[in-house]
Amino acid sequence: MNVQWYPGHMAKAKRTLEENLKLVNIVIELCDARLPYSSRNPAIDGIIGKKPRVLVFNKADLADQAQSDYWMDYYKKQGFTVVFTDAKQGDGVKKVIAAVKKAMEEKVSRSLERGRIATTLYAMVVGIPNVGKSSFVNKVAGKATAKTGDKPGVTRDKQWLNMGEDIYLLDTPGLLWPRIDNQLAALRLAASGAVKDEVVDTGELCAFLLTFIDSHYPGALEARYGITVPDASGEERDYVTETVIGAERLEKGLAILEACGKARGCLIKGGSVDLGRAAALVLDDFRAGKIGKISLDFPEVLDEEIDISIKNEEAATRKKEKQAERRQNYRSRKNAKR
Repeated sequence: MNVQWYPGHMAKAKRTLEENLKLVNIVIELCDARLPYSSRNPAIDGIIGKKPRVLVFNKADLADQAQSDYWMDYYKKQGFTVVFTDAKQGDGVKKVIAAVKKAMEEKVSRSLERGRIATTLYAMVVGIPNVGKSSFVNKVAGKATAKTGDKPGVTRDKQWLNMGEDIYLLDTPGLLWPRIDNQLAALRLAASGAVKDEVVDTGELCAFLLTFIDSHYPGALEARYGITVPDASGEERDYVTETVIGAERLEKGLAILEACGKARGCLIKGGSVDLGRAAALVLDDFRAGKIGKISLDFPEVLDEEIDISIKNEEAATRKKEKQAERRQNYRSRKNAKR
């Protein structure tokens, strides 16, 4: 499975973000606390540039606290202001407002020195789809001013929201990036709901998710579904360099999915498991936190990115060498005809 996700409205969202950046003093980058690395759009760095930024990881209530602590420390060491939130309940939202004010203290101080009695701050919230942006802006504004939903791409229109304390927030559409080299990161994003289920094979997606949960959170699937996780025979292949999931992981994941479906009564005529129904059930359970507090980004994703970067560089080098070889062969043939 190769996850492709860049619909036409994403290009428009990128233009909207670029056009509105000049209207704001600071950016609130909203990400998914379960994927503190994978849910950060690399294109946003290039767009924001040196504009002040607060990094907010939402849905913290669904994430593994140990992993959240790791990523909090990781980003703070890089100089980011970091806040974890649960926007639905409002936890951490006031900390975001405080972080915005602190980040802009110097600007406000300079304005006061120039004789301005009050200084209004303008912030913009950016992020990929389905990180809880609508819930976040609703909570900071104190009322349901933006539509909310569990599908990516719900929020599309620009709207200014009064956060209080002389801070106004500009909401922007969720923005994905045109392509991703790391298909494992794509699967993590798809599992979180950042990519519409309609554009992925949910069976393979669940196979990936279930093997990950079984590996990193032993006992969680047994507790939720009352199953015995089946063993998979054979030697597991390198699922980063050879295939996205790997034949062995895919086989085991589908076996676990079948067991979950059977336990939940997702059956069709003849007693076979309806894998589509079972996959939808498992994905809904994961996204609602019913399997447990689970993070999909562990520290090893950093090594994963390095491995993929090295392989991309090697592939680019081989491509250049082949191009040079073709040019040399062309010249040789041309000279031979003279």
